[in-house]
Amino acid sequence: MEALTELCDLIAQNPSLLADKLAWICARCPPPTTPRLTRSHVHALLALARLLSKTPSAPPSARIPILDFVRSLPSSLPRPSFLPQLQDPVAFFSDLLSYLSLAAVHSPDLASDLAPLLGPLLVSAVTDPSIPRAFLSAVALHCPPIPPADADRLVTSLLEQFGPNALADESVSMSMSSLSEISSSLGSSAQSTPSKGKGKEDDRDVADDGISEASVSSKTNDAGTARRSSVDQTDSGGMVRQDASALEEESLETLEKQEIAFRLFCQMLDQPGSVKPGHLEQVRKVATKQLRSLPGFLKIRKRDWSEQGAQLKAKINTKLSACQAAALVQIKSVLCLDSDGKATKDLLRRTLALLLDAAEACILCSWRKLKICEELFSTLLSGISQITVTRGGQLLRVLLIPLKPLVLTTCARADMLGNNQGAMFTTVTKLSCEIIEFGWSKDRALVDTFIMGLAACIRERNDYEEQEGRDKPAVPVLQLNLIRLLADLSVSVYKWEVVDMILPLFIESLEEGDASSPSLLRLHLLDAVSCMASLGFEKSYRETVVLMTRSYLDKLKSIGSAESNTMAPEATTERVETLPAGFLLVASRLTNPKLRSDFRHRLLSLCSDVGLAAESKSGRSGADFLGPLLPAVAEICSDFDPASNVEPSILKLFRNLWFYIALFGLAPPIQQNQLPTKSVSTSLNSLGSMSAIALQSVAGPYMWNNQWSLAVQQIAQGTPPLVVSSVKWLEDELELNALHNPGSRRGSGNEKAAVVQRAALSAALGGRVDVAAMGSISGVKATYLLAVSFLEIIRFSYNGGVLSNSNIPRSAFSCVFEYLLTPNLMPAVFQCLTAIVHRAFETAVTWLEERISETGKEADKRESVLSSHTCFLIKNLSQRNDHVRDISVSLFTQLKDRFPQVLWNSSCLDSLLVSVYNELPSALVNDPAWVATVRSLYQRIVREWITAALSYAPCTTQGLLQENLCKLNAWQRTQHATDMVSLLSEIRIGTGKNDCWTGIRTANIPAVLDAAAAASGAKKDVSEGFILEVLSTAIVSATVKCNHAGEIAGMRRLYDSIGGLTGMSQIGFGLGVGPQSLKTGVPSAQVQTESFNEILLTKFVHLLQQFVGAAEKGGSVDKSVFRETCSQATALLLSHMFVQGSESKVNLDGFSQLLRLLCWSPAYISTPDAMETGIFIWTWLVSAAPSLGPLVLAELVDAWLWTIDTKRGLFASEMRFSGPAAKLRPHLIPGEPDALPDKDPVEGLIAHRLWLGFFFDRFEVVRHDSVEQLLLLGRMLQGTMKSPSHFSRHPAAAGTFFTAMLLGLKFCSCHSQINLQNCKMGLQLLEDRVYRASLGWFAYEPEWYETNNKRFAQSEAQSVSLFVHHLLNERVDIVSIDSSSKGRGVEAESNAMTDLCHPVWGRIENYALGREKRKQLLIMLCQHEADRLEVWSQPLNMKENTSSRSKIGSDKWIEHARTAFSVDPRIALSLTSRFPTNSSIISEVTQLVQMHILEIRTIPEALPFFVTPKAVEENSVLLQQLPHWASCSITQALEFLTPPFKGHPRVMAYVLRVLESYPPERVTFFMPQLVQALRYDEGKLVEGYLLGAARRSNIFAHILIWNLQGESFAPESEKEIVKNNSFQSILPIVRQRIIDGFTPEARDLFEREFDFFDKVTSISGVLLPLPKEDRRAGIRRELEKINMEGEDLYLPTATNKLVRGIQLDSGIPLQSAAKVPIMVTFNVVDRDGDPNDLQPQACIFKVGDDCRQDVLALQVIALLRDIFEAVGLNLYLFPYGVLPTGPGRGIIEVVPNTRSRNQMGEITDGGLYEIFQQDYGPVGSSSFETAREMFMVSSAGYAVASLLLQPKDRHNGNLLFDNQGRLVHIDFGFILETSPGGNMRFESAQFKLSHEMTQLLDPSGSMKSDTWTQFVSLCVKGYLAARRHMHGIITTVLLMVDSGLPCFSRGDPIGNLRKRFHPEMNDREAANFMIRTCMDAYNKWTTAGYDLIQYLQQGIEK
Repeated sequence: MEALTELCDLIAQNPSLLADKLAWICARCPPPTTPRLTRSHVHALLALARLLSKTPSAPPSARIPILDFVRSLPSSLPRPSFLPQLQDPVAFFSDLLSYLSLAAVHSPDLASDLAPLLGPLLVSAVTDPSIPRAFLSAVALHCPPIPPADADRLVTSLLEQFGPNALADESVSMSMSSLSEISSSLGSSAQSTPSKGKGKEDDRDVADDGISEASVSSKTNDAGTARRSSVDQTDSGGMVRQDASALEEESLETLEKQEIAFRLFCQMLDQPGSVKPGHLEQVRKVATKQLRSLPGFLKIRKRDWSEQGAQLKAKINTKLSACQAAALVQIKSVLCLDSDGKATKDLLRRTLALLLDAAEACILCSWRKLKICEELFSTLLSGISQITVTRGGQLLRVLLIPLKPLVLTTCARADMLGNNQGAMFTTVTKLSCEIIEFGWSKDRALVDTFIMGLAACIRERNDYEEQEGRDKPAVPVLQLNLIRLLADLSVSVYKWEVVDMILPLFIESLEEGDASSPSLLRLHLLDAVSCMASLGFEKSYRETVVLMTRSYLDKLKSIGSAESNTMAPEATTERVETLPAGFLLVASRLTNPKLRSDFRHRLLSLCSDVGLAAESKSGRSGADFLGPLLPAVAEICSDFDPASNVEPSILKLFRNLWFYIALFGLAPPIQQNQLPTKSVSTSLNSLGSMSAIALQSVAGPYMWNNQWSLAVQQIAQGTPPLVVSSVKWLEDELELNALHNPGSRRGSGNEKAAVVQRAALSAALGGRVDVAAMGSISGVKATYLLAVSFLEIIRFSYNGGVLSNSNIPRSAFSCVFEYLLTPNLMPAVFQCLTAIVHRAFETAVTWLEERISETGKEADKRESVLSSHTCFLIKNLSQRNDHVRDISVSLFTQLKDRFPQVLWNSSCLDSLLVSVYNELPSALVNDPAWVATVRSLYQRIVREWITAALSYAPCTTQGLLQENLCKLNAWQRTQHATDMVSLLSEIRIGTGKNDCWTGIRTANIPAVLDAAAAASGAKKDVSEGFILEVLSTAIVSATVKCNHAGEIAGMRRLYDSIGGLTGMSQIGFGLGVGPQSLKTGVPSAQVQTESFNEILLTKFVHLLQQFVGAAEKGGSVDKSVFRETCSQATALLLSHMFVQGSESKVNLDGFSQLLRLLCWSPAYISTPDAMETGIFIWTWLVSAAPSLGPLVLAELVDAWLWTIDTKRGLFASEMRFSGPAAKLRPHLIPGEPDALPDKDPVEGLIAHRLWLGFFFDRFEVVRHDSVEQLLLLGRMLQGTMKSPSHFSRHPAAAGTFFTAMLLGLKFCSCHSQINLQNCKMGLQLLEDRVYRASLGWFAYEPEWYETNNKRFAQSEAQSVSLFVHHLLNERVDIVSIDSSSKGRGVEAESNAMTDLCHPVWGRIENYALGREKRKQLLIMLCQHEADRLEVWSQPLNMKENTSSRSKIGSDKWIEHARTAFSVDPRIALSLTSRFPTNSSIISEVTQLVQMHILEIRTIPEALPFFVTPKAVEENSVLLQQLPHWASCSITQALEFLTPPFKGHPRVMAYVLRVLESYPPERVTFFMPQLVQALRYDEGKLVEGYLLGAARRSNIFAHILIWNLQGESFAPESEKEIVKNNSFQSILPIVRQRIIDGFTPEARDLFEREFDFFDKVTSISGVLLPLPKEDRRAGIRRELEKINMEGEDLYLPTATNKLVRGIQLDSGIPLQSAAKVPIMVTFNVVDRDGDPNDLQPQACIFKVGDDCRQDVLALQVIALLRDIFEAVGLNLYLFPYGVLPTGPGRGIIEVVPNTRSRNQMGEITDGGLYEIFQQDYGPVGSSSFETAREMFMVSSAGYAVASLLLQPKDRHNGNLLFDNQGRLVHIDFGFILETSPGGNMRFESAQFKLSHEMTQLLDPSGSMKSDTWTQFVSLCVKGYLAARRHMHGIITTVLLMVDSGLPCFSRGDPIGNLRKRFHPEMNDREAANFMIRTCMDAYNKWTTAGYDLIQYLQQGIEK
């Protein structure tokens, strides 16, 4: 129901926006013919009715369900099954009808529709007993309007229920004569004395009800008594019992019906015209009869009822409720009378008498404590008041005469006595006040008489006071209550005339009484006069305060006298409670400043007098007398400004007060920790209690009332410094001596007392000053210093040391430093005062630390206190007194170190910067040395401050500096700006070594530095040594902010000046559009006047939403426009915050939406540029308006968690976002590749890294002061670490990931902070999650990634290194603390239990031990990762970083492997990739895999650890798991096809399942290897796969057939015949089976494709007999004969290129020794591209040459190319297509736009350097440098490929250069172990790097140029990337070993290939190896020699 209620309220606020919700509610309402009302129906009806009551403009359709429901009630209500089993049906109908009543008032249409339905229903409900009474009861409470006719019928029906007797004239009606008689009797009795006795019967009645009135000794002889006297005299028990029996005949049901009837009468009377005059008189008679029965009913005693218990109570309650309803009817019927005739006046008088009688009966009855009786009494008196007031002054005299007895009767009740005097007493008091206030202007004399009559009753007590003997009666209750009532009257009426009438009587009574033996009456009188004095009427105030002061001093005189032993307890009460309470009341209620000042002086003087008088008394009397006054003093000083100019007189009174507070030990203890004190003197013991009090007052425990302690603390806040004047201390000491009473033992001559005070003073100062050093301080001065200590320390302990009483909160250090500025102080005194300053500082620090966990307003208060102290100390640094200045510096430094958050407090920073460039006081400028010292001090502190702030939170610090510059610009303080420029000019931060601070700080984290650059508004330079100039960026950004703020301010002024946009709807306002275009669905004519903020708010919200929408749809966002929009929106938001009182709630909601968009937009867009903009504006917001900090952080945390849910950036955990791993599937990585993301994942990662930098910054700012923001960050981190699997696997995420982990660990390190003491367990769990997530990073094999940002790799390495540094230096406080205490903490529980299930680690045996193992594993892995990334970032740094680390033994490696496997088996498997030659790890992981084989079946990387040749040989049972194993990569699967695995059935079945899981097109790349696998396919499984894949893919089938044909050749030796016999025999069979399996369509394509290219290939045979000069023409002739059939033919070497025709003139015969290869150019189009985009593609068709070796080399090159592209390396390789199509036949793609180096040499004599200048321009030109870079990246790519493949015969004819300058190697006839010249291996360099090549790569010629460095770096990175996929590359080559290719004809090609990868080397060693390789290849002589040989032999240009 609550949700529906809220929904209705929302609909009421936005009806147009939530129309669909309204329809939904209407649909849930019951249909018109529903047989039973369900709870859902009930809730919907109530919700809809509530909506109608709140929305007058609701659509008519909303009323239909309500009207239908009401229409169905006459037929539905009689059915018992209609209503559901509601707990309270009355509540349902009551709520429904109340809503409808309110709705009918607002909506006349609804009222007109509802009235005809409800009228007949109500009439029938009264007469029809089948309708539930719950409905009638609800209608009686809330009745919507009904037609007058139905109302008349309803009244008639109700009257008929009462019967004819109720309508007859009452015989007992009061006549005017009897009323006059009563009035006269009342008038005569008003002046009479209350009677002394009370009827015994009445006593018995009350006693029956359990209420004792023994204390009431007299009874008021009022009119009620007179009227009752005749009845009382004749009353008897029989008559009462007779009345009781008569009333008992009325059943409970009858009474309930009467109550409902009377309430319905009330409802009808509330509807004008509904009751006819005749019926009105009858209704009045019925109500009168009911009320006249009330006194008799209430007179019946409880014991006279036959019913008892709950049944009796129910009947009493119902009867009184009926009477209350009747009273309401009577009152309303009288109030509706319009005439003023005699009959009306008589009726009014009779009604008043009737109501008064009923009210008096309520007071006297035994049921008066019942709530319903109190409510009835209140109704009666309220009616009396209404009747009297509405009739003007006519009835005033008639009322006031009987009102006095009623008041006295009420006051005479004993149960009305006490603090809680009951509702009846309050009601009578309220009535009296209303009548007096009304009659004050009508008949003043009558009111005065009434008041004086009441007051005079207090004086009528002589009878009992003058009685002699021991039977003196107690004070009558009447007088006590009457005093209270008159005091309340005075306060409520608040007229000095009333006070002046009553107060003299009270004071006279007090003065006549015996003050030495006061009675209870005196105490009440004192309470009353203090209450009157507090009203602030000067005369009464002064009279009362003098009386109270004199009375208090009189009590002091009696102490110690003989009479004090026999003093009445009331005397102690007066002194301890009554008078102090009176003083406190006056102090709290006085508002007149003049009177408050006077009362303050009087109270302080009283305290001085009391202290002086009590000081000589023995025992505790001093504290006993002074203590009760302290609360009043505290209250009157609560608004006293101690920082104002205080008059000497009042200052001395304060001094005296604190002197006595210290002397009497009234101050709360100020020594928290008891320090060991030295023994002062043995004579101290003789002082007894004096010594105990003095020392105990310092150290505690507190001996007095806790209220006194609080009062002393409050007084301290309003006490000025106790420096009386500038006179000498000797004269002051004389004044101090006067504070001792001459008879006191503590006087100035008492050395023992002095020693005691010195000891107490030393203890108060925390032992900072030894007692021996105080020898020159007298006892009285020691007491004074002790008082100062108490004052100042308490001042800081109570409120943190802020003077909140002053207009502007100030630091209390302004008070405590005043003492040090007093001239000519004695050294001992100065030492003590200095110690007081330090103790006050310690107290302030303690106060701040104790409240560090506070939140909300308390946290704001704490930060305000800290800011106030810091600002004061900053200003105090300019003190001329060196000692004072040194103290200020010391305290300032301590405060800054203890509370680092002040570094980012804008007030403190502003104060510091303002102080440094403020002019020093002109009076002191004549001291240049002092000015220079102070300026130098300020400048040093400013630099230290800003440097420290920048080192921890550079974003916020820069924001604050920019804000300060903006303020200076606004203030136009050019000199200040100049000074600030000079201070900031030397401050800078950067990625290199920071000279500004030592050690590692937050600003050293790359993410934080990047965020700082974004916050500064500067565009980062991508250079390696990025330096952030704080000054220049601050000035630029401050200017930008000021400009935007100025734009908004100017627009606002213009808007205000033209009076808004009313009537200007067609005119735009600075934004290019009119305001109407910012709304949706609102015509221009309906646009109303809008505020300036509303217009711009709507516009900016719309713009930001457009940016978000564009980003969500994948569109681009203009970064400059986005930044401009966000900056303007931020300026608008901030300008709104600083405009006071001009915005409505709607606007505030709008600004909340704008703030949310400003926080969320960068997260939605998720690009580095957008995030930089976000950080800039977020920093702006939190710096300019720190109060927005929690709101901004809350939104950012929500946005961060949203990126987790939506898997963005760092949390893009899907495989397609994993970078290299995603791009290398399935060839080298398991899994079918998804469509790559549209946006580069690295952008999202960099955005998240920037975001993390900002979070780091905010963490440092809020970690010490804002628990709310810390908890927000904790929520963010808990969400981040909740699952180790939701992080991105992208290698570029390393830096961002470990930055997040570092933030998590730093947050966990807050466990030692006080503000997170209650979060230790949560922090420890978070730490475990951080460890688990960090280890999860190593669950995947290490990858590399290169970006265009030159700093990226370095920052990645640095981020991981900082995480390692934190791990190595992390303290284990949590473990040591928790495990040291048994039974506490996770560790203790973990150590005490086995098999405990941890929420992160699962089942553990020893948590502490396991934690340490996991930590050591994490450190080792992170160090390795840092080393890897360091190598990648600095590939040419040949230094080894691991030399200083201790060597890990084999046992430790085994432990690491086991720990890793227990966390995640994938981590253990990853260890083998990171340490491939570590035998300990490999053997242990192998064992673990085989032991836990069932648990890791989803991890394909585990295959090599149990699928081994040995396992195959032994037919291991482990192989039985292969059917259930996850699919591996293709290269991994192909490895299992090699001979060592012997075609094991299970292994083969797994391999084929893997291959079948990938599309055939993905497997086509490895077709040569699959064909070779047929050699070992004894079970025909490979053949089966190939046939199946061929059926699924035509291209696969075609490529397979061509490869099968390429393997068919005539062997050259018998050995090869034997070796290949079976293999060669199966090839044609497989080929035919493939062809036989073609469908007709597939067979047609096959025949056309093969026939076409066979014809082109056969041209070579036709050309062979032709002479060379005729061959080109012969090619053309043959090409003309070839016809293309269909448009689905494709190039065999590039299946994605469809052939559209042959360029007939393109045929060229190529040179060859005995063969005629030809080159033909085809017109091709891309299969998936534009069909009209024809591109030429040349191919070489060879006959008689074996191309298979080229295929293998180009396969490896293609894999390397894919690896480089996946890693992001800018290395170029061109694996052109080669396909063997038959024995000695093949097709080779021609590299487009290339020429060989030989061809280039034929047309020029220069080298490459000169050729490049000819082709691309002079050296240094952009085109030349671009070509040089192209040459460099291609040379580096082929250098890596050449190192691995070892291609030889690298003459210039086999080196091609394209038109961009890129190098391409061709002709791989000699690779691996083969070389020309009978394998003489003359080319000894690992790759060709001739002199002309080095000229381009190394212009310096000494291997020191930047291009050479870049070339070597690329070579190293390419080699490192290739090493990662060594196994896949080797497997690709390994499967071709038995192919008969020449490259496998000698040596150990596979073993040597593996060696060239150098798996035994770590990454740094491998990098160094590659560097040496490059240096070795540099212009090697064998390279030049081979070129010379080729030139001499073949004529190939060198």
